[in-house]
Amino acid sequence: MTLLTEDQPCRFSAPDSPLTLIEHYPVDSGQKEDYLDSMEPAVFGVVEPPKRSRGRLIMHGMVMFGREFCYAVEAAFVTPVLLSVGLPKRLYSLVWLISPILGFILQPVIGSASDYCRSPWGRRRPYILLLGIMMLVGLTLFLNGDAVTSAILENRNIKRTWAIVVVMFGVVMFDFAADFIDGPIKAYLFDVCSHKDKERGLHYHALLTGLGGAFGYLIGAMDWGHSALGFALGSEYQVIYFFSSLTWGIFLTMHLFSIPEKPLIKDHDSDCQYSTSTTASLLPEGPHHNGYGTVHVELPPLPEMRQRSFSALSEANAVTPSAKQPNSEGQKRLSLKSLLSAMISMPSHYRCLCVAHLLGWTAFLCNMLFFTDFMGQIVYKGNPYAEHNSTSYVTYERGVEVGCWGLCINAVSSALYSYVQRLLLPYIGLKGLYFLGYFVFGLGTGLIGLFPNIVATLTLCSVFGVMSSTLYTIPFNLISEYHKEEEERRKLSSDEAALESRGTGMDCAALTCMVQLAQVIVGAGLGALVNLAGSVIVVVLSASTVSLIGCLFIALFM
Repeated sequence: MTLLTEDQPCRFSAPDSPLTLIEHYPVDSGQKEDYLDSMEPAVFGVVEPPKRSRGRLIMHGMVMFGREFCYAVEAAFVTPVLLSVGLPKRLYSLVWLISPILGFILQPVIGSASDYCRSPWGRRRPYILLLGIMMLVGLTLFLNGDAVTSAILENRNIKRTWAIVVVMFGVVMFDFAADFIDGPIKAYLFDVCSHKDKERGLHYHALLTGLGGAFGYLIGAMDWGHSALGFALGSEYQVIYFFSSLTWGIFLTMHLFSIPEKPLIKDHDSDCQYSTSTTASLLPEGPHHNGYGTVHVELPPLPEMRQRSFSALSEANAVTPSAKQPNSEGQKRLSLKSLLSAMISMPSHYRCLCVAHLLGWTAFLCNMLFFTDFMGQIVYKGNPYAEHNSTSYVTYERGVEVGCWGLCINAVSSALYSYVQRLLLPYIGLKGLYFLGYFVFGLGTGLIGLFPNIVATLTLCSVFGVMSSTLYTIPFNLISEYHKEEEERRKLSSDEAALESRGTGMDCAALTCMVQLAQVIVGAGLGALVNLAGSVIVVVLSASTVSLIGCLFIALFM
């Protein structure tokens, strides 16, 4: 048996055999912490997250396929559904603004709360499950609200009013949950994967996001109303709902059971038990005890040793820094004011990343939310305000249909570009990929605005996919890099203040908040800009301008 001291070991016989020899080596009491310091690298090496298989990472990313599939269905049908229930035009902006405003206010609260969630199922998965159920409920109300109210109510005016309320509530709930769920999904990936697997996982996320959007747009482009399935289920909207709910339910379940997640409360308990047993094995039985196993060395006081041992082991057992147990009650009190204060006081590189993300999503949403209208009015020269049986209105509808195919091209190119990113990463790095995505999108949308013809526009729709893939992967890769560097600095630092870490959930939530803020900016300002300019072409040119401004910001401040 060997009992380690801080400098040299003492060797003893086994406990069940006679004591024959004690070799006592002199000890230098000036190096009291050498043992614990030498123990930390070994501890950290043991608990490195295991390599995740490709199948597990793909299962984890399938939730992005389902989410984007449902997003595409909403984008294709939200306007027809709202028009069919008789929503007044003055309420359109209200529908698009409620969800991002709520998301911007509540996103950091949910993100930070998930950092300290003590559920036995893990920290992220309970939130993902809850938001997934909210998405399904919102989708149900959105696509079936009119049918449900028609079946329940008979009075035409009351039915119309309740149909508007139910459908609006469904759209807002779906948007709210679908936007919210991205942060916990990314934090879940970061918690259970090593640094290299995080990069692979984000790659699969981008690939499956593009494929999900492509399939969603294809399902929406088909005429299900006259099909056998349409007759069986009642209408085209019920067929779309059947495919959407089935896809989302299956892929959400696959995601939740893809990779085990370690509960926070178990990490804390095991840390304390391990710390206590480790401390007990190093301490003598009493201050004057000279019995078996006694080592006459000067050890630090118990509280100091316990604190140091807990610190090392808690970092080791936590896959990400945010998994550490909070040490004070103040850290457990979650309020919007304290979280906003933490976000404002975040390090400069996080703040710059959030600003760049805001510029990127503002440019992207400028283009995507009005692209089909741009195709109908500018490229095809149709008129959405003409009589519905007129040639001008039919031409506009044709442009909208072709615009949907352009969005399908965007989704496919997003999936393909996720592979190109992996090839370019060793040569230009994350900052280079970030700059390239913004620059290509800004240049492509600018050319679409200056030369609006059918072939050129559909060809340049591929640059939308470049931007989409960039926004869904590069910022979160940068978050992973920042946390990796901070973790390495904490390991090398003996200062207790350096051990404090930012939660991954909160940082992912801060990025997602930028998406909500971009939606508010676009929803509130772009309509007024179109009215002021008198043409939808200003939408595409605005997207190009904001994207190129984002390029300059990345080059100068990232």
